[in-house]
Amino acid sequence: MAKKKKAANAAKPVILVTNDDGITAPGIHNLVEAVKDLGKIIVVAPDKPQSGMGHAITIGQPLRLSPVSTFFDGVEAYQCSGTPVDCVKLAVDKILRRKPDLCLSGINHGANHSINVIYSGTMSAAVEAAIESIPSVGFSLLDYSIEADFSAARQYARIIVEQMLQSTPEKHTVLNVNFPPVAPDLIKGIRICRQAYAKYEEDFIERNDPNGRKYYWLTGEFVNFDKGKDTDVWALANNYVSVVPVQFDLTNYQLKDKLEKTWKL
Repeated sequence: MAKKKKAANAAKPVILVTNDDGITAPGIHNLVEAVKDLGKIIVVAPDKPQSGMGHAITIGQPLRLSPVSTFFDGVEAYQCSGTPVDCVKLAVDKILRRKPDLCLSGINHGANHSINVIYSGTMSAAVEAAIESIPSVGFSLLDYSIEADFSAARQYARIIVEQMLQSTPEKHTVLNVNFPPVAPDLIKGIRICRQAYAKYEEDFIERNDPNGRKYYWLTGEFVNFDKGKDTDVWALANNYVSVVPVQFDLTNYQLKDKLEKTWKL
């Protein structure tokens, strides 16, 4: 009987879960709840919010990694003093000592559609996993509130993870998944999309601190320049879950071919 139980546990996929909002954020707890029966779950997440960190790694100072037993019921979990990318690196090298079958990042509090993917700590953790040949998904909900309703995100995150586990994805697969901030019965389905061309029109508000020294506060408005109906921005505006396959190879192959033909080198 013990051997059968051990064999069943060994057959379960190992799923690494991380985020950029920190280990106490509701989003990561909802993600764990959505998938915890689909495999052996290991959580390694920052000990504090790390939003907007992009693909930053910690250099020149020590990293702290400590187990936590009170945040997740029955799930092995660790908090890390570093960035989301640090969490993935440490999880693979020092905790799992092997590559997990899947890496899930999120559920982020706030949008990571369009250009946000460049700045996102959530997506950078997923990309780092893919660089390490671990198929990965980054999940985000278009609601920044700490009291956001994750019921629809939880439901559709599970559907997507089940699809990933059943399809044996290519080892460098990275999916950027965003959920509209609506109830489950208002979601029309899942759309496979391309990344929209949109960006922030930014402004820096100049202020003075109590000592009279200037400082700047970044503000801005998200502007969509892409009117296509096959984009993540369109899908989310129309109450679809958007799924954008992304990659870490940034080579512009079309321009590469053009330069090889036109530059006199």
